[in-house]
Amino acid sequence: MVASGKAPVITVDGPSGAGKGTITQMLAKRLGYHLLDSGALYRLTALAAERAGVAFDDESGLVAVAGRLDVAFEPTPPGEPARVLMAGDDVTAQIRTETCGDNASKVAVIQRVRDALLQRQRDFCVAPGLVADGRDMGTVVFPDAEFKIFLTASAEARAERRYRQLMDAGVDVSIDALLKEIRARDHRDMNRESAPLKPADDAQVIDSTGLGIEEVLGKVMAAVGQA
Repeated sequence: MVASGKAPVITVDGPSGAGKGTITQMLAKRLGYHLLDSGALYRLTALAAERAGVAFDDESGLVAVAGRLDVAFEPTPPGEPARVLMAGDDVTAQIRTETCGDNASKVAVIQRVRDALLQRQRDFCVAPGLVADGRDMGTVVFPDAEFKIFLTASAEARAERRYRQLMDAGVDVSIDALLKEIRARDHRDMNRESAPLKPADDAQVIDSTGLGIEEVLGKVMAAVGQA
């Protein structure tokens, strides 16, 4: 349970493409809670580093970039990613590219960067409550969260979802290439030394394979006692 005097926290962890972004936004809106897209912090660090000319093997430079991030999240209609503001600049589209996602995964394995972003993430926990989306929210960032969800789906289902999103956006991609990339990212995230991707011991695992978004939301609402 959440510590006394603290705002309640619901963590939603899981691999890329499982539907965490949509679900956490819908859940935050439904409950009137604040929203944290922790994965965006690593994407923002990657983007900020790129803009500042900091190389991805420059650990000290990346730590400095992470330590001065100015970010806010704004919920959007279902099916759209949360609006992300960096120093007041809308960078939602820039951080959602495949390249930025890959760079973020590289940044996220650096322990000193993770340390720099840890307190920044915890600072999002304010009244009336927080819904936190990520890969280690329930295991590392908010280990005392009131409710912990681990949302997953098969790699094939996640590749198909991403393929449809990109095709709808007019981006011509190979679903085989997407599947390969997703599997590679899963392997990297699950086997990294720092905070590997895994369900917290007390998390409720929900598999979204073959389910519509409203069905998934229903399962999550039931899991947090709001059905």
